[in-house]
Amino acid sequence: MKIVGMYSFNGGAEAVQKRHKTELGEIKKILARVDAKKYKTKRSKERTIRGKILYSPRSLNKAISDDFLNLGWQKQRVYCDYPTQYYSEGYKAPAASKGAFREMDFIKNKLGVEVQFGKYSFMVYNVCAKMTIFHNMGFIDVGIEIVPVKELAEDMSSGVSYFEQFVWDLEQRGVSDIDIPVLVLGVAP
Repeated sequence: MKIVGMYSFNGGAEAVQKRHKTELGEIKKILARVDAKKYKTKRSKERTIRGKILYSPRSLNKAISDDFLNLGWQKQRVYCDYPTQYYSEGYKAPAASKGAFREMDFIKNKLGVEVQFGKYSFMVYNVCAKMTIFHNMGFIDVGIEIVPVKELAEDMSSGVSYFEQFVWDLEQRGVSDIDIPVLVLGVAP
């Protein structure tokens, strides 16, 4: 895979270059080692593209994940203890928080990385919520979000978002005072 797009959200490119040059180099090497064509193995069951061979997000994620872990990157899981004091009086909540957690794909030296080949809402959640939460908990200072560009997304299941759409939305949204610096990387086969 190759990085064909870079978008600096809230000074993300500058923060990564200044504080995480070594880690960014590792990320570039990891992505370059992935031969995306090897993971075009998913036969579509969708009505509009039934039988078409697509890239398998699960297989792509696994290939990328193995390399991150081999280079000493860590997954970080935080268990959730959901509040119950906001329920209406008399409501007995089920044990909703049992086993609930949030997880950052990879962290090294306070740089958090999320790889997202899924639905659009997960990209927005990663950058605008999850990374802020993990920053507030002291795990990361800067984030990188790795997403497909339109060329790659067109050969994935329907509903997969892509770099160009995500960048447009982030620019229209603007930066909030709680947002952390994030570098968005768009990848192609």
